[in-house]
Amino acid sequence: MADLDDVKEGKDFGLDKPVEVRAFPVRGSVSLDWGMQDRLARIFQAKSGHTVMLAFDHGYFQGPATGLERLDLSIRPLVPYTDVLMCTRGGLRQTMPADSRKPVVLRCSGGMSVLTELSRELVAVDIEDAIRLNASAITTNVYVGAEYEHQSLGNLVKLIDTGNRYGIPTMAVTGVGKDMVRDARYFGLATRICAELGAHIVKSYYIDQGFEKVVAGCPVPIVIAGGKKLPERDALEMAWRAIDQGAAGVDMGRNIFQSDCPVAMIAAVRAVVHDGESVERAYDIYQAGKAA
Repeated sequence: MADLDDVKEGKDFGLDKPVEVRAFPVRGSVSLDWGMQDRLARIFQAKSGHTVMLAFDHGYFQGPATGLERLDLSIRPLVPYTDVLMCTRGGLRQTMPADSRKPVVLRCSGGMSVLTELSRELVAVDIEDAIRLNASAITTNVYVGAEYEHQSLGNLVKLIDTGNRYGIPTMAVTGVGKDMVRDARYFGLATRICAELGAHIVKSYYIDQGFEKVVAGCPVPIVIAGGKKLPERDALEMAWRAIDQGAAGVDMGRNIFQSDCPVAMIAAVRAVVHDGESVERAYDIYQAGKAA
């Protein structure tokens, strides 16, 4: 039983100070529960409001692609420099150190390969396993306009509903089929659908014309995909333009782990995303790191 002999009545209620109510800084998340906000706060850095995600989930449909033959050799050295790991549960369990303290966006879709129709995915991870892995968010692809659009949207809804039950945000990834036009109209449609269905983050592609309209029309944060490997300066310019036009961060894979110097490249990307450095300054950071 508690000791009640020395209970003192409270006196300092700060009556001269108003109660501070802080708005949660992540777009579209002000009304979310504490656990959901806590996980989003791990993903987006407080100072910049942005994030640098390192994507290395490609093997779930591409196999051992260039730069991902050995995750322990190519990805593990990059872990200290990223904000977030985006990966499959197999890649996480088998190769990533549990003491890295990095939040995980867990790939929860699968069931197809580069040899078949990419839009025909299924939910491939049970929410209980995502909880066991302490995922900060869960993710699946959405293929608006593709053959299996309906199925991919159903996968997204399933993840959102189960994630909401346990306070885990969902990131929707706007997959693009080979016959789809990459323009502002398409990505404006795809990102808005994802947000309207309840996604908390949307990963999409940067486009040269109208990207700021895509961001403005999406009520949750957009992070851009790195896409195919570009020359380092071009990739940095893409990141700079995306952030300048309202993106909340980048989720890069090939443009980092296929770089001539991945550590220098991710440092340069961080300079753009978090420090607001120019493309020229970021490229200097890359060159200096490469020469070191």
